[in-house]
Amino acid sequence: MTLIEHAVRSGSLVLYKNRPARVAQLGDKLDLDLPGGESAHVRPKDIVLLHPGPVQSLGELTPQRGDVQSAWELLAGSETTLPELADLIYGAFTPATAWAAWQLVSDGLFFRGTPAQITACSPDEVEHKQQARRAEAAEKAAWAEFAQRVRQQQTAPGDARFLREVEAVALGRQPRSRVLRDLEREETPESAHALLLETGFWPVTVNPYPQRLTLPTASPDLPLPALTDEARRDLTHLPAFAIDDARTTSPDDAISLDADGRIWVHVADAAALVRPDDPADEEARGRGATLYLPESVISLLPWRATELLGLGLQEISPALSFGIGLDANGQINSLEITPSRVRVTRLTYEAADAALDDEPLASLWRLLQGYHAWRQAQGAVEINLPEVDVFVQEGTVVIEPAPSLRSRSLVENAMILTGHAVARFALQHDIPLPFATQEVGDEATPALRRARTLSQMLALRKTMRRSQYRTVADPHGGLGLPAYVQTTSPLRRCLDLVVHQQLRRHLAGQPLLSQADILARIGAVEAVNSSLREAENKSNTHWTLVYLLQHPDWQGEGILVDKRGLQGTVILPELGLEPTVHLPGDLPLDTRLVVQLRSVDLPRLDARFRIAR
Repeated sequence: MTLIEHAVRSGSLVLYKNRPARVAQLGDKLDLDLPGGESAHVRPKDIVLLHPGPVQSLGELTPQRGDVQSAWELLAGSETTLPELADLIYGAFTPATAWAAWQLVSDGLFFRGTPAQITACSPDEVEHKQQARRAEAAEKAAWAEFAQRVRQQQTAPGDARFLREVEAVALGRQPRSRVLRDLEREETPESAHALLLETGFWPVTVNPYPQRLTLPTASPDLPLPALTDEARRDLTHLPAFAIDDARTTSPDDAISLDADGRIWVHVADAAALVRPDDPADEEARGRGATLYLPESVISLLPWRATELLGLGLQEISPALSFGIGLDANGQINSLEITPSRVRVTRLTYEAADAALDDEPLASLWRLLQGYHAWRQAQGAVEINLPEVDVFVQEGTVVIEPAPSLRSRSLVENAMILTGHAVARFALQHDIPLPFATQEVGDEATPALRRARTLSQMLALRKTMRRSQYRTVADPHGGLGLPAYVQTTSPLRRCLDLVVHQQLRRHLAGQPLLSQADILARIGAVEAVNSSLREAENKSNTHWTLVYLLQHPDWQGEGILVDKRGLQGTVILPELGLEPTVHLPGDLPLDTRLVVQLRSVDLPRLDARFRIAR
């Protein structure tokens, strides 16, 4: 008799949700007794009959002994039923043997199917499943051994395959990790980073932030057209100086002075190579700007653009030059824009500073100081907090204070002047451009604007809003200008490149990009700009903390710039950090203190300091 010929009755053994159950009472719905003293009230269609019974208690379903191997060999490749299989293996069909036989079917190694139709697997199927199970068992053992090693902060050569998953979390590629979960750690990038450091899988020099923020980690590799043989104004007779840091590899601006007293700012002619909607242009929109990291530079444009256009990299450089006239009050009274050829000498800030008393730099300094004074009269905000340059040189972290040199002010004012002049020119000629604007908070009182101490500078900085790009020329309060557009870094900033593309089209009488086109480009750049700033800031902090890990006894000067009770913010000029420290008493702002490193938590970018004395 088969199971199909039996009806479910009180005391029958049935299968409910893959568990054994005893039918306690019949009706429209069945009352079931379940393992562990549980019960259920179910529809008849929700159960499968395993044995007609009677079963007095599920405790009767004890393990059975039988010859499974011989039964499988006898039935291999054929079909049978649960009663026949139980009888063949265990010599009887009882509730206990029915349950034991069904567990073999559920296991799936030798048998598969339903109680009414069971298939004995072929030898090939059984061998394949046994191999898979052996592999699974080996993997579980390997995992258990790996987890034990990690708990002891140890690793073996083969552990990389497990730690790659943790690395993916640390780099922001995936949100979850079995390793972190099983080790009862937070599934966060910071927790993953900490584990990778503890196990030695990552050295402290791994900087995860560009990848975590999904930024490109290599410069673009795209073809660029050759420079066209166009008419360019010959300005090679003017001494031109590209003044920058010694490590700069993409010099994109230089300054000159002509006999008429006009200031010339020459800018790398990027729009001569990169035209709107070219592949390199579309790539630049997705990148936003060159990414400057202490360990590397990820350029906005293919490196070939710098080789062809970088000022001073060749004897004669192509440029887009801006001739700007100033009146006696430091105001702009003329602007000429022209493609040009220039002969550029490259200088470091230090070398330029030493030459500021010599012509033509002395006259450039005087003129630009006049323009600077005019901007100050218009409400320009000046904040001079200590800055440092953090870079990795041959594997060593170097932190150098950026000295406050006159040459830096010279270059800064020349670049601001150019952006101001181009904004005026664009408004006069109805040229759509991405104007840079900035609001200054009402908290920036006239007294605060005259900030001189570091604490006052910090308070003034807190009043500043982040600059924004708009298609409307609103004021730039920080610079004290009615209109401003960033112009002088088209090799490094996408929107500067857009400005050059528009200016070149205007000069050539070609159709301009529309205001909607400019707005779309602003949107593309702003979508990535916050990630660029975050990556650069966090990368600088990361390498600064690596430096501190390598100098655990560091101590230096700290200047108290803010306080709440006994908690104070100090600026560390040697490091460019602004940590919070516990103060020994009610100290006045701008007190100079000796500050000592206490601890470093690299994954969380946290360095703790204390007052040494």
